[in-house]
Formats: sequence, structure tokens, C-alpha cells
Amino acid sequence: MQRKIEREELEPLATGAWILGTGGGGSPYSSYLGIRKFYDEGGHVTLIDPQDLADDDLVAVVSTMGAPLVFQERMTDPELAVKPVRMMEDYLGRRFRAVMTIEVGGSNAFQPLLVAAASGLPVVDADAMGRAFPEAQMTSFAIADLAVFPHALADVRDNEVMVARAANWTWMERIRRKVCTELGSVSATCQAPRTGAEIKRHAIHHTTSRAIALGREVRRARAAHGDPVAATIAAAEGTMLFRGKITDVQRRTTEGFLRGDVTIAGLDADAGASFAVAFQNEYTIGWRDGVVAVTTPDLICVLDSVSGEAIGTESLRYGQRVSVIALPSPEIHRTPKGLTHVGPRAFGHDVDYVSVFKGSRGEIRA
Repeated sequence: MQRKIEREELEPLATGAWILGTGGGGSPYSSYLGIRKFYDEGGHVTLIDPQDLADDDLVAVVSTMGAPLVFQERMTDPELAVKPVRMMEDYLGRRFRAVMTIEVGGSNAFQPLLVAAASGLPVVDADAMGRAFPEAQMTSFAIADLAVFPHALADVRDNEVMVARAANWTWMERIRRKVCTELGSVSATCQAPRTGAEIKRHAIHHTTSRAIALGREVRRARAAHGDPVAATIAAAEGTMLFRGKITDVQRRTTEGFLRGDVTIAGLDADAGASFAVAFQNEYTIGWRDGVVAVTTPDLICVLDSVSGEAIGTESLRYGQRVSVIALPSPEIHRTPKGLTHVGPRAFGHDVDYVSVFKGSRGEIRA
């Protein structure tokens, strides 16, 4: 099944993708404006179901990678987004049938739409994370041990780099991160191409549609003067962790990542308590009064308590009134192998993962 993504779905997609970004992926605002302009000029993007792909179809997997803070200064447009796709086609000697994002979180939800605007390719309703993660080895494709190369990167200065081979996913991440850092900590990518069969078996399906549906519920709650944070929790089957006011932010851009932590003083039912969240582009672990309360791969989201809008790690500010919520992760992340890729130890936190969601397979420890 395929359908046109309607213009009125673009804003909900931005809202939902920003929440699923768990603080990373970059703000989708500028990419949303670029696609809205494309629609206003008479264009449109087609969304296709993964099951509609033929097994031998070739799919481009795209993203903007780097530090979210830099994304605010260097915006991605269709011309830049499609550059690594054309590089990959030239390298392979073969044209792509469709395009998909590596992650539905943040601005990367719009990356395949930008490519579609420049190429006419349909967008696959799927990604490889169901959220945002900062590193190449944190995808469902890596967990499935699919091929890691080739990998194309491009920037706005006419620099183009093709990584023809890497020993494994960790080495690919190290190599491409060095390149990205030299390019100013932001670049457009086309990652190892996938077949239709691989997408159907190993991608996380219908995540673009999920982001649109989530954003629609949030915006509906705002329009009805309801509680958009509660609407997010209800729509995504999440849970409230903490409400409070930001009292401190420590943030630094290093090695192509935005790293740091935020401290929140409790309000309302959480008055007298404190909550701290660490991040590496995305939020990775949270402590309530010094005790671990939540860890990746559960989605840790920091939302504006009034608007329900997601707050990215680059946008945290003293005095913001925020709600920290958790959403359940895709099942593949909660498997023993998945946890080696995206559990707390993958981010340097020497603690076990226990999901905040009772009865989930996230209670597996690793």
C-alpha cells in the first residue's frame, strides 16, 4: 500500500518525531519548513509500506549525522540530502527504488522526505531505530549483523567521502565520526544500502506513521486546552517519571557528539526531590535522588510541561518547567543482543537495564 503524505501531516510529523528523538536527532523545524515549501510549490511525497518492496529492491538509508547543536547553524536542504544518495548510486552502478531514514527521531524523520523532494523516490514507512540513537552500531541492522559498508558522507562545501569498507559496525562509527568532525560536526549520509528483503525482515516498521499519529494527538490536546504531556503518555503507552524545573545544565560538544547532563528540581508531587539525566546527543540514563530510575533503551523524553513540545539536549535552559517521561522501546532493543548495542553499558554506564514498564521483555538484564 502506498499513499501521499498530506501537507497537514507534516507538522504532526515534526512534533511526534521530536518526541521520539529522546533529545537527539536535531530539531526538525528547519527540515519541516523546507518540506512545507516543497509542498506549497506543488510537490508531494509518497509513503510506501515496507511489505510493498520487492525482495531485490534497493533502498537508500539516509540521515544527517553530527552534533545537534551544530544542526541549528547548518541546515539540510534537498540538494544536500540527496548528494550522498547520488554518490552511492554512482559507486554501486545501480539506482535506488526507495529511500528511508536511519532514525525516525528528530530532524532525521524528514531526511528521506528531503531526498524524495530532490529525487522523486518514495519514502519507506520504516526506520532502523524506532527513535534516535547517536551511533552507527545502534541500529536494528547492526543488531542483525547486516553489512556495514559502503557508506557515503557529504557536506555543504563540496566535500564527499566514501567509506568503501570497515571491519565492523564499531569501526565504521569511528571512521565516519572522524570524517564528520572534520566536516564541522555535521554531514549528510547514505548508509549501507538495504534490499527489500532486509527491510521487511530487520527494519522497524511504520515508524513515520507512528510519529504522525503521536504528533496529531499532542496537537489535538493543545487545541482542546488539555494536557499534551498526558496525551503523549496515553498515545505512546508511556509513563510519567518526574515534573520539575531545570536548575543546571552542563553541555559540551566533543568528538562529534553533544554530551552532558541536566539537573531538575521537583515541583508539584515531586517537590523536594531532584532528577538528573545524562545525554550523548540523546538522553541515556536518569537518576532520582541519586538512584537510577530509568535507562536506555527505554525512551527518555524531556517535554515542556505546558506545551508538551520535546526539548532537545541542545535546547535545555535554566528555569524551563519540564516533564520527564519514558516510552517503551522496540522489542529488538530489549533482547540480550540488542542490549549489548543500546543498553546502558553501551553508553558507559555500568548498571543493569530493567525496564520501567512492567511485564515488558525489558526486564532482561545485561
